[in-house]
Amino acid sequence: MQDVYPNLAGCIDIKLINADSIVNESDVIFTALPHGVAEKYADECIKKGKKLIDMSADFRFDDDEATFTKWYKESWKYPAVHAESVYGLPEMNRKKIAKARIIGNPGCYVTSATLALLPAIENGLIKFDPIIIDSKSGVTGTGRNPSIKNQFCECGESISPYAVGAHRHQPEIERNLSIAAGERCGVVFTPHLIPMSRGIVSTIYAQLNDTICEAAGAEINSKIIQRLYSDFYSDEPFVRVLPSGMVPATKNVRYSNYCDISVHVVHDGKMLEVCSALDNMLKGAAGQAVQNMNIMFGYKEDMGIDMIPPAF
Repeated sequence: MQDVYPNLAGCIDIKLINADSIVNESDVIFTALPHGVAEKYADECIKKGKKLIDMSADFRFDDDEATFTKWYKESWKYPAVHAESVYGLPEMNRKKIAKARIIGNPGCYVTSATLALLPAIENGLIKFDPIIIDSKSGVTGTGRNPSIKNQFCECGESISPYAVGAHRHQPEIERNLSIAAGERCGVVFTPHLIPMSRGIVSTIYAQLNDTICEAAGAEINSKIIQRLYSDFYSDEPFVRVLPSGMVPATKNVRYSNYCDISVHVVHDGKMLEVCSALDNMLKGAAGQAVQNMNIMFGYKEDMGIDMIPPAF
């Protein structure tokens, strides 16, 4: 193991095993493979009574193969396994996750945007089209494959939008919000690359419903919505709604499974602005996968992922 991950030298003695035997030798399998590859292992897991948590997009679209194929240029080779899969955002699907055998772990941008919007969507606070999502990610958010955009000399001392109007997390965000709303939500999503290693911050804008705007002034609405968000996430171990006047920062969630959220009524009381921050490697990926495993096996949900963000 230390040949691949030198930071683990002297810490563990686990040996890497051949992928072909991994299902037989494991109780739960985490797959972080290129899109279109995890289906084979999911099929084996179902046949052998094992569980799989996948961090690619293979199981993020339920029975919607057409959307998956459009954005990921792959078709399903094992269609039957998708009937077994559950979308792995605990704050949306905890009960389903507890009974699932196959989990599609959400994307990092998607997690930051969905958690920021769920209370507003489910309580009918905002108009569902358009919802504008401006997200900024550290370089790890672009993946490990080397490219011009993630070379240090290209991304250092710079910030730039990318995949404008064409990022493949957009349909996943729209899917989540539309499920929560019970009708289609229209999303304008633009990601940006910033010169840091990890972390995502999203700033989201949506027009408040007319009935909300007319009900009270901006100051009162802000207090009401703040309380609504706090109540909505009061039992969630990894979502922290910040007090009024505070805003999220990636340094305050770094190396943790937390997502921090702040809410603001702006534009003369006509719009809701929601900010969120998370570590894209943890709540946006591996931490959330472990959270899903804990739920699937009935463990304490924060077991192994209750890290406190460092104060520096």
